[in-house]
Amino acid sequence: MPEVSAALPTFRERKAQAVREIIWEAAIDLFLEKGYDDTTVDEVAHAAGISPRSFFRYFATKGDLMAHAVVSYADQLIAAIDACPKAYSLSEVFKMTVTKVAQDALAHPRTAKVFEVLQKSPAAAAAELTRLSESHRLVAKAYARRLPGEDELAAGVMAGITLQLTGVTVRWCFEHGQPDVSAAMDRLLPTLESVFCRRRTNHKAER
Repeated sequence: MPEVSAALPTFRERKAQAVREIIWEAAIDLFLEKGYDDTTVDEVAHAAGISPRSFFRYFATKGDLMAHAVVSYADQLIAAIDACPKAYSLSEVFKMTVTKVAQDALAHPRTAKVFEVLQKSPAAAAAELTRLSESHRLVAKAYARRLPGEDELAAGVMAGITLQLTGVTVRWCFEHGQPDVSAAMDRLLPTLESVFCRRRTNHKAER
């Protein structure tokens, strides 16, 4: 039977997403200019060209707004996972997904702004993580769709590794002035293999 494609977003959903992005862009610029802690919802709404009342149609709080970064990040990972050929192994899906999402993040000027906000404000960093559990669940579902019997444990493990290591890769590239993710992946993958091989070797030696 032919595969059923995911339903396309409605016009209303696309419009809501576009407004969220406008609010998010305005907020990040304000957070950099004034600081996350000193920026108010009213100021964000004004910068985005909407009323404070309209702001709350899209975000519950300023913290929820900051968490939008993680939600957007998860959406990108899910799209990348779903785009991988069905014949790909989990390791191939992981490599392609991390490379694609990390490279896109490095190419987007907003990513550097987000990192700067997070470094300057512990409150912003804490707010961003409030949606991490939800994001992990959604990414795990994307992996589960590719696994026999939709193995929840394997999917959860892969989701956790992918979420964390994509972030690590982007941060490493920023800190080392490396615009090409392939350089980071050339170091990341052998490191992972070395860690797991060492653990297997040590386990056998203990027997």
